[in-house]
Amino acid sequence: MNLDPTQALQFADSFWEDRILPTLRDYIEIPNQSPLFDADWEPKGHMDDAVKLVEAWCERHAPRNAEVTVHTCAGRTPLLSVEIPGRLPGQVLLYGHMDKQPPGPGWRKGLGPWSPVRDGDLLYGRGSADDGYAVFACIGSIALLEAQGVPFPRCVLLIECSEESGSPDLAYYLDRLRDRIGIPELVVCLDSGCGNYEQFWVTTSLRGLVGGNLTVEVLENGVHSGDASGVVPSSFRIIRALLDRIEDRETGEVVEAFQVPISAQVLEQIGRAAEALGTDHFRRFPVSGDLSMVGASTFENLVNRTWRPALEIIGAGDLPALDTAGNVLRPRTSLRLSLRLPPTLDATQAGATLARILGTDPPYRATIRYEAEWEANGWQTPPFSGWLDAAVQEVSTSFFGRPAIYFGEGFSIPFMPALVRAFPNTQFVVTGVLGPDSNAHGPNEFLHLGMAKKLTACVGEIVSRVQKTDGPV
Repeated sequence: MNLDPTQALQFADSFWEDRILPTLRDYIEIPNQSPLFDADWEPKGHMDDAVKLVEAWCERHAPRNAEVTVHTCAGRTPLLSVEIPGRLPGQVLLYGHMDKQPPGPGWRKGLGPWSPVRDGDLLYGRGSADDGYAVFACIGSIALLEAQGVPFPRCVLLIECSEESGSPDLAYYLDRLRDRIGIPELVVCLDSGCGNYEQFWVTTSLRGLVGGNLTVEVLENGVHSGDASGVVPSSFRIIRALLDRIEDRETGEVVEAFQVPISAQVLEQIGRAAEALGTDHFRRFPVSGDLSMVGASTFENLVNRTWRPALEIIGAGDLPALDTAGNVLRPRTSLRLSLRLPPTLDATQAGATLARILGTDPPYRATIRYEAEWEANGWQTPPFSGWLDAAVQEVSTSFFGRPAIYFGEGFSIPFMPALVRAFPNTQFVVTGVLGPDSNAHGPNEFLHLGMAKKLTACVGEIVSRVQKTDGPV
């Protein structure tokens, strides 16, 4: 039994407008930053306030036989679970998070991170799209099935509070709740992106990440640049030479040690995504000046963004401010490196390779230190079962009137490796509402309400079609 598309969209619209939006607005007003950005998150109580708000909403709007529980552990962020019995065999795990990024500067006049503002179909505010909407959309999708009398399997909803800090607490709760969660046939994650707001987008890969601090030291202290230059090498020039070992300074292409083969199937999916996005998709980036993109086409830019490594310098040290810089040959230069990795490249191996490349044969025998700070594996979805591929395509056609698109994302989502380790034989649907200009982590973050409402219907239909398996998928 399938959902009636017209009735489903009408229900989703009403459920969002009448039941979700008032509480989502209240959620946006809570400055519950992730622990990585607010060391005093626990005594401040903002995270508890957000959890209590969402818990109370779930108690009111989840099915009557649902069990809503807040799990806590000293020194860890809480986790909210909602267990919903079903009438069909099998089960589904639905995932989201409610911790937030810092407020950040640059919000437009009239907008602010903790002040929800609706402008037509857009709801502005920190955490609206990343990822506050997820818990409401998941409950809404089950309510939609109940409203139309469509049976569904057992569903377990997990909402964590440390995702923006790298999900350090998720693995603990997955292990602690192993027996209560069981082994799902399907995991639905609502914390990813979409290429546009006109069709259903499914994330098929995520890049990995390694990074740390690189320091080059040539002196014990700074000296007069006129006295020492030409005798003592510049630490900046040496660190620049070390970066040349990783990427081509002209093209930005990263060396072969961090590349992987890209399959024909992936390239075919990228081609379809490029066709759906059109030629001007990457004009959404607010570039300064008339810069040409690295790739010659949307297709090439998508390959670069999803399956090729890329280096960025995200911080610098030992550089005085412009207005206080004297004529000094500085003793050292430090840079914070962030190297995005292809989805299938092992991050531990890549981190070791990076350290070796930077530390071997130091120019001028300068003192070089590389201190690794983080590593995160990428992810590639297992092949979809026939029923799941059919469901994904049909829900996109039913609720958007356009085919679904499979595509990779350029960023990393740390919780995915934890979920894959916990459920290695499970199917995954990773999707979300982070589309053009939604600007998660930056100023003017917004939730596209039309997309969220249709996504709610899509998730409900997919959940109702889950097929139980008696062994590995």
